[in-house]
Amino acid sequence: MRPDQAPDDMASGQWQDGPVSTQPSAIVTGASRGLGLALARSLASSGWALAIDARSDEALEEAARLLKADGAVSVAAIAGDVTDPNHAAALVEAARSQGRLELLVNNASTLGSSPQPRLADLDPGMLSNIVDVNLVAPLRLTQLALPDLRRNGGTVISITSDAAVEGYEGWGGYGASKAALEQLSNVLAAEEPDLRVYWVDPGDMRTTMHQEAFPGEDISDRPLPETRVPGFARILDGDLPSGRYRIDDLLGAE
Repeated sequence: MRPDQAPDDMASGQWQDGPVSTQPSAIVTGASRGLGLALARSLASSGWALAIDARSDEALEEAARLLKADGAVSVAAIAGDVTDPNHAAALVEAARSQGRLELLVNNASTLGSSPQPRLADLDPGMLSNIVDVNLVAPLRLTQLALPDLRRNGGTVISITSDAAVEGYEGWGGYGASKAALEQLSNVLAAEEPDLRVYWVDPGDMRTTMHQEAFPGEDISDRPLPETRVPGFARILDGDLPSGRYRIDDLLGAE
């Protein structure tokens, strides 16, 4: 996940001391743990500037510390709710202030209640919240970032799930939100042919969210999020056309 090389006098960057106009920057939502943190750490080690968010201040501060240690040119860690329009605007402005906003990773998601209810028991209010987090928030961030992404030939990656395309009992709310996110991404790719737009299924992982989906079950057999990162690197570093990708397929093709 290498950004373009900056000139020698800009290569080291500055920590929050002002924009580094030639330096690529990325937004990664939900980056305090799990896949979001794994992706952000990979980008950091490749010298990207990062704007990250999460709900927890403490977890986000620890993530920022790790990213700086990994080599991120700069890190703007902004705690808040991804569904808040002001928070979304602050994320985009932070990424823009650090350099060329070239990458948006829509990773933050919610399952809703745990364990997952069947549709007969799904609270419509809970469904509205799931859709707000998993669909509306990514759309808002994409809209805010589009001027920069267009100008910089950028990339949008939205994290989806096999629940978007398979009929799993109890996954109706989450799956419906991810199916809608996939179609939103599909249309965005058609409307913005100069951008690279990907909706990516990372597969089952050993994460807090996955454990919440299966309360009380042993999920230690699931792969760690870090094992998914090479598949994302193939997307970012390669020339794959916009579209839907499964990380298992990309890793299997190595």
